[in-house]
This record gives sequence, C-alpha cells and structure tokens, in this order.
Amino acid sequence: LSLVLSGTFGCAGARETAPLGQPSFEAYRLQTRQWMADRRDFQTDNQELELNWNGPREWRPETNTGKGILLVHGLGDSPWSFWDIGAVLARNGYLVRTVLLPGCGTRPEDMLKVDVAEWRQVVAEQAALLGAEVDELYLGGFSTGANLVIEQALINSEVRGLVLFSPALWTDEPLDFLSPVAALFTDWILKPSPDRPRQSPVRYNFVPTNAFSQFYRTSVTARTMLRELPFDRPAMVVLSEHDSVLDVRRILRSFDRLFTHPGSRLVWYGDAAAADGLSDRTLVRTDFVPDFRIHSFSHMGALFSPDNPLYGSHGSLRICNGQDRAGYARCLAGEDVWFSAWGDAKEGAVMARQTFNPYFDWQAGIILQVLGAR
Repeated sequence: LSLVLSGTFGCAGARETAPLGQPSFEAYRLQTRQWMADRRDFQTDNQELELNWNGPREWRPETNTGKGILLVHGLGDSPWSFWDIGAVLARNGYLVRTVLLPGCGTRPEDMLKVDVAEWRQVVAEQAALLGAEVDELYLGGFSTGANLVIEQALINSEVRGLVLFSPALWTDEPLDFLSPVAALFTDWILKPSPDRPRQSPVRYNFVPTNAFSQFYRTSVTARTMLRELPFDRPAMVVLSEHDSVLDVRRILRSFDRLFTHPGSRLVWYGDAAAADGLSDRTLVRTDFVPDFRIHSFSHMGALFSPDNPLYGSHGSLRICNGQDRAGYARCLAGEDVWFSAWGDAKEGAVMARQTFNPYFDWQAGIILQVLGAR
C-alpha cells in the first residue's frame, strides 16, 4: 500500500493555496476561515453565514463518549454536505469535525492548480489530530471525500470504521482516464456560462479540468488499495441507482468483496432487483417517493434531511436540473417541481435536483448501528 501513495505527501511547491499544517483543529478552522474570507466570491449579502456554511466545523456531544468522526466532502462541495449528519452524530455522542478540501469554498478558479496531495494532507492531518483526542476514530466521506477516507483508513489502523456516501470508486464516464491529459490542454471541460451561476452559496456549479483530474486519481487509488486489501472493519456505503456520476451497479456488485466485515451495510436507493444475489448486508429502499414528489435519487440526495433549510423539501436553495430552457426557467421562477437525479425527467413536470432524503432518520439509525458494530 505504501507504494500506491508514495510521494503524495511531499511539498506541492509555493503557490497561493489553502493553509495546511496547523497544530490543532481550531487553528486549522480559523486559518481556513480567514483564507475563505480573503478569497471567496460571495453569493449573498450575508458573508458571515456563507463562511459558516462552507468552513470547517465542529459539533461537540453533550457527553464525552470517546468517539469521534471526521467527515470529508466531495468535488467542488463544502462541509455543508454534512450539516444534518454532523448534528445527528453529535447528538449520539460523537465528536464530529469537517474539513474543507483545498481549492473549495472560495471560487472555482482556485481548483485550477490544486493537487490531490493537498487533499490527502488535510485528511491525514485532521484525522491524526482527532485521533489524538478520542478513543475511537471513524471517518466519513461523500464522493471524492469517500475515496480520500478509504485511502486514509487503509493506511491508518486506528480508524475503526467508515461511512461512505456515493463513494466514487468507478464513474459512469468511460473516458475519465483521459482527464489528466485533458488538464494539460484545457482549463475547463464544461465552461461556465453567463446564464448559469458559477457557484452557489455552498458549492461550485463548475469545476476546472484539473479538478476532475485530481478526482480521477482518488478513484484509481481507492479502488486499487481496496482490491489489494479489502476493508475488514465496519463500513456503511450509500448508493443511489440513478446517480448520474458513478457506475453504481459496479460498486454495488463489488461491495461484498471489498467491504468484508459482517457488520457492514450497503444502503441501495433504487430497484430491489438490482441487489438480487447479494448478501443480506444490502438494504433496499425505493427511490421513487411520490409523497415527496421524488422521481429518483441523485448523487447527493442521501445526505440531507427533508428539514434542511437550504436543500430540504421546502428549502430555499433549488438546483434546477438539466432540461430545456423553458423548464429551467420555470424551475427558477419557483413553480412546483418534481425532484430527481440529473438528467432524469418526469413527463410534463418541471424538474429540480433531488437534494433531500425522506429516509434520512432511518438511514441515520443504520449509520449508528454500523459504527457500533464490532
């Protein structure tokens, strides 16, 4: 395993980048917050609120149980991804911390030169700091963040277990291996357009080619390491059948082989037939939930409670899905919508991204069961 990650923690060279190497989480949080304040392209008039949403955060439990978990967001996202999950875990006795991956939280251009070594460094540093404060260390991640915590857990025997939302082990893009080459020739695969904002108050809507290239490296490394050494501690994996980013069926079919602990669980939001033949460690819930006007689950949809103030069923931040211009305009105008994965549509309906999970409380219970498995 050491060969897989060899050289990745070396100095990335002098450049304007997020601060790393702090001696404590609080120093890291404050320095990162200042970095964001200096560079962020603010999307609202409330800069303080945006800094709180996007910056590293800590939730402390009322009673010290000796358990802690570090949560790592995905490509172009922010710690907001864990706003609801962090609070639930803290209520159940976990010291919870989130990190901001370098290049994120400010403006998309800051990912033009970011290097995966910086992402790995912040995860390793903050995992070590949290591990020194708790008796039981757990890691969690979403998408790219899931890849990064898999890497860390396989080289850090102190990690007791993992929580993985949409782990990006394989994508549904057959040419993803070309992204490192493409990054040498073009800054943007999908160029920002004037009619669609470059970022929202909590995430980027566009990321540079280099960011995809660094993401691809995490995918290759995480799956290579798991093939060499399957994860034998408790793990929770959450997948959505209609995820527009990942090759979810390949990940689903690999779960029993790559995550071997009997207490591990995979939650599959989709058709039960896709899980035929898998072990009883796979739990299935349909991703068609008409009571919530949900047509399908998206890449990000499992993370948030229906009560989330931005992404909930009545949240203030709507992500209008890929559809014709007329439908997009109607979505932006606030018409009633159905929620779905990117590119999935219901005939005659205006579509928005599915950003909240009607099974959130049930899912939280499964997470706590898995983290408590021995």
